[in-house]
Amino acid sequence: MKNKNNFYWLTCFSDQRFGLPNTSGVRTEYERDYDRIIFSSAFRRLQNKTQVFPLPKHIFVHNRLTHSLEVASVGRSLGKIIGKHIAAMPEIDKNDEARRFYRNHLKSVIAAAALAHDLGNPAFGHSGEEAISKFFKENSDPGLKKLFSRDEWSDLTNFEGNANALRILTRQYHGRLVGGFRLTYATLSSILKYPCSSRQSQGKKGPLHLKKYGYFQTEKNVFDDVAKATGMIPDPENKGAYFRHPFVYLVEAADDICYNIIDFEDAHRLKILNTKYVADTFLKIIKANKKEKMAQVKRTCKLLEEDPNELIGYLRAKAINYLALSVSAEFISNIDKIAEGSYRGSLYSNLKDVRSVLEEIEKVSYDKIYNYSSVAKIELAGFQIMSTLVEKFIEAALTKEALRIKRHKKILELLPAQHRFDETDSAYVKSMNIIDYISGMTDLYALELYNNITGIEMPGF
Repeated sequence: MKNKNNFYWLTCFSDQRFGLPNTSGVRTEYERDYDRIIFSSAFRRLQNKTQVFPLPKHIFVHNRLTHSLEVASVGRSLGKIIGKHIAAMPEIDKNDEARRFYRNHLKSVIAAAALAHDLGNPAFGHSGEEAISKFFKENSDPGLKKLFSRDEWSDLTNFEGNANALRILTRQYHGRLVGGFRLTYATLSSILKYPCSSRQSQGKKGPLHLKKYGYFQTEKNVFDDVAKATGMIPDPENKGAYFRHPFVYLVEAADDICYNIIDFEDAHRLKILNTKYVADTFLKIIKANKKEKMAQVKRTCKLLEEDPNELIGYLRAKAINYLALSVSAEFISNIDKIAEGSYRGSLYSNLKDVRSVLEEIEKVSYDKIYNYSSVAKIELAGFQIMSTLVEKFIEAALTKEALRIKRHKKILELLPAQHRFDETDSAYVKSMNIIDYISGMTDLYALELYNNITGIEMPGF
C-alpha cells in the first residue's frame, strides 16, 4: 500500500527563484543560493556581530559568521543523510526530478539556509532585538499607536530576527535589484522557522511553530508565495499560519547542535568552565554512540591531555558527529509526522538517549555562560546603544517634515540611500526603513554611531 505522505516529498521543493527567472550554467540553482549568501555584505557583517561572548583580543571565540559557517557544515551533512533516505522511497525513486533533488541538492539547500539563518539578527543579539522594540513598547505618546494598524503595531513592538531574515533576503532596497537575493523558494522555505504573523505567535506556551513569528507585514505576500510554491501545509486552527516546512527541522537541528556544543567549547577557552568538566560532558554524549570505539577515544584523549584546547576540540567534533547522526535518525523515524505537520518539538530536544546531558548543558549554559559578567555587561551596553539609536532615528522619521528641527534633519541625512523613505510613505514603512538600517549594523558600527550622535566621542575624518 502506498503511503500518501511519500507523495508530499514530490511537491515540497522548488528551484524557482524569487524575483528572477531561472538561469542555466555550471552551478545548480541551489549552489547559486549558497554563493549569493556567502558573497553578500549582509553575511560579511556577521563577522562583527556577537554570538555570545564579547570578542576578546587574544582568545578566538565564535562570532555570528563563524557560527553560521559551522551550522552550514552540519546542515550539509544532515541534508545529505536525509536526502539519501528520501531519494530511496519508491515514489521518489520513480520521479527523475525528485530523485535528483534529494540525492544531489537537498544538502545545498540546507547549507544555504543555514548560512542565512542569522542574517536578520541585529547587533548585540537578543538584547538588540529587545532594544529595537523598546521605543514602540514603552512610548507614552497616545497618538503614536494610532499611526499603525494592529498587525503593524504587533510587528514593531515585538521585533523578530527570524522575520527580519526573510525581509533581508527578499526585499528590494532603493537602488537594488527586484527580489533581493533572488533565492530559490526551496531555500526560503527552509528558514521559515515560525510560519505565522506576529499577532498569531503564541510565545513559549504555544506549539513550536507559533512560538515566534516569521514575517513582517511588508513581506506578507512574499511569505504567501513561498508557502504556495513549496506546498506548506496550513494550520487549520490558526488561519493564515502554516506548519513548518520539513527542511526547517534540519536547519534548526544544525543550529541547535552547534550553538549548544560550541558555546561550551568557547567557555572552556575563556576558562569559564574547566577542562575536566567540559571533557566529561562531551564524553557522555559520545558514549551514547553504540558504534563508537571508546578505547580509541580514550587513547586519543591521553595523547592530547597536554593541550586542553585540542582535547576539547577533538571531543567537540565527536559529540557533534553523534548528535548529527541522532537527529537524522529522529527525522527518519518521524518522517510521516513531519510530512503531515503533526510532529511536535524539535529534533534536537526529542533525542531521548542524550536528553539528560543536553538538559545539563542548557542549564549550565544559562547559569554560568549567558549570565557571565562580561556577557551581561555587553547585553546591557548593547541594549542602551540600540535603544538610543532607534529612539533618535524613529523620532526624526515620524516627525512631520514641516515640524522637523535641525537635529531631526541631520539624523535623517545619516541614512544610506537604500534605507531612505518617501515622505508619502506610511509610518510603518518609514519605521521599517529605519529598522533595516539599525538592525543591519555591526556591534562596532552601532557603538561608534552611538558615541558620535550622543557626543561621547567626536567622529574622525
